[in-house]
Amino acid sequence: MARKRSVQARASTKGRSTGGKTRKRRTRGRKKEPLLRWPSLDTQLDILGVLLVGVGLVTGLSMLSPQNATIISAWLDGLALIFGWGMVGVPFLAAGLGIWLIARRFEFAPAVPWSRLLGTLLLGLIGLGTLTLVAEWEDPAMAAATGGAGGLVGLAVLRGLRLALGTWGALVGLVALSLIGALLTLELSLAELQVLLAQRRDRTPPAPEMLVEPALEPAPPPRIIVNNTPIEELSPEQGAEGQPQPKKRGGKSPKSRTGSARPRAPVADEVAQPPIVASANGFDWELPAWQRILEDVDEQDLNAQDIRRKVRIIEETLHNFGLPARVIEVSQGPTVTQFGIEPGFVVKRVRGEERRVKVKVSAITSLANDLALALAASSIRVEAPVPGRPFIGVEIPNEEKNVVSLKGIMETTEFQRIKSPLRVALGRDVSGAPVVAALDKMPHLLIAGATGSGKSVCVNIIIASLLCNNHPDQLKLLMVDPKMVELVGYNGIPHLIAPVVVDMERVVATLRWAVKEMERRYQLFSQVGARNVQSFNEKAVVKGEQPLPFIIIIIDELADLMMIAAEEVERLICRLAQMARATGMHLILATQRPSVDVVTGLIKANFPAR
Repeated sequence: MARKRSVQARASTKGRSTGGKTRKRRTRGRKKEPLLRWPSLDTQLDILGVLLVGVGLVTGLSMLSPQNATIISAWLDGLALIFGWGMVGVPFLAAGLGIWLIARRFEFAPAVPWSRLLGTLLLGLIGLGTLTLVAEWEDPAMAAATGGAGGLVGLAVLRGLRLALGTWGALVGLVALSLIGALLTLELSLAELQVLLAQRRDRTPPAPEMLVEPALEPAPPPRIIVNNTPIEELSPEQGAEGQPQPKKRGGKSPKSRTGSARPRAPVADEVAQPPIVASANGFDWELPAWQRILEDVDEQDLNAQDIRRKVRIIEETLHNFGLPARVIEVSQGPTVTQFGIEPGFVVKRVRGEERRVKVKVSAITSLANDLALALAASSIRVEAPVPGRPFIGVEIPNEEKNVVSLKGIMETTEFQRIKSPLRVALGRDVSGAPVVAALDKMPHLLIAGATGSGKSVCVNIIIASLLCNNHPDQLKLLMVDPKMVELVGYNGIPHLIAPVVVDMERVVATLRWAVKEMERRYQLFSQVGARNVQSFNEKAVVKGEQPLPFIIIIIDELADLMMIAAEEVERLICRLAQMARATGMHLILATQRPSVDVVTGLIKANFPAR
């Protein structure tokens, strides 16, 4: 028992000693808090900003006051001795720096890059040196000592340049350094500066050529479209074997589906003279009479004999494979003719009962190669089903392709119905209906296609549509043509902001200028409370000011630009695509290869019209 009690006593003594060590360790680990806590770095910067604003205000007001206190007078004398006449900018510099320090953590605080700070500092030093150089006093040292010219700082800059470059070299150095400072401060390059100068340069239009045209003939009738009409109702007189006959102008056109008919807008016997609008550049511009200058192309109509032959072949081929069907519609396009096939019914025995079951669409589409073999066609395309229509479309290439004329599309009611100034003609669809659109509704366009697919023709048609309907003060074009063959022919037209950019090194500078122009327009909108360019122009017209023109940026062959500066080009294009719509600026990109490395995910997401 005595031994057991001694063991328990040692254990309790050990526990007490361990607890005492733990308390000592905890006491040693605690740090003493300082009696005075120093403000954080953000608070220090805020205090410094308030002090700088106060110094700037006191200095500026003291310069305007004829009498000042002793300390203020000594402060002003010191500034005059150091900066000379440049002391006038000290209050603005101090107050601006203080305001930036105070607002640096707010959302509206502007991000000032180091290049702008360096450029501003360089301009200030060169300005002080220039003031010392052109001072009225004969001795610059005396002028600096009396508080005039550029002060001691200007004297040091001027003497340093003279010692390093000589008298005439100092003059050249002042000019060169001032230009460098301006480029750094404005974040401009020489190419962008050239674009700005070219934009403000007055252009004189070329002498108009005398156009001698014969009297216009009435517009030809629209092409024949056989819609929802049994093929047997076509009379043999509608066409002879192998020779298509033009449709009589007084005849009745067959029933057509919505959007398939192509009536043209009424054209007067004598085209009205387009209005002459006074331009802000000092010359009068006359909108071109596109009814006279654009050529009209005769379009071939359908041949009834050829129609019945192809319809019979299609129905017999499907019937031979056990798929009854009937052709109920024929629509001719410029390059293909679409045959509308309505699937028939087959009789199947289900659980001992005979039922009529409609032919599956997949069964007809699987016979595309058999139909092409029977029709002796190079290739056919099966569209199953045609959107919005209860039949399957089989598109067969035409033996003779029709030429789609720009005049024919611009004369249609679909084109005339669009009231937007940025309406463009794109062509005709597979059924021959005109395809027109408004560029401001897209709002950006991506055109892709291999060589020979009509990509360049589409770009030129869009440009021609815009030029025929817009005055140079209403529309401005900015073109980039790395291949130097597609768009250089437009050089000299007054709609161009600058000559067509063909130098790859100037493309990035051109896109930067476009971004700056977009930001400038947003600043103008905020000043007058406008949401977009349309509302701004309405307010500008009421005030008697010059409205802002639309700007269309056309880039041909995007792949060449992405190989030179992919990240910079992608960033600038995406910024324009995201924000430039409201400012009246729209992008048209063309490329042969729309792969991921050319049309990146960000670019594709911002170009809904393709």
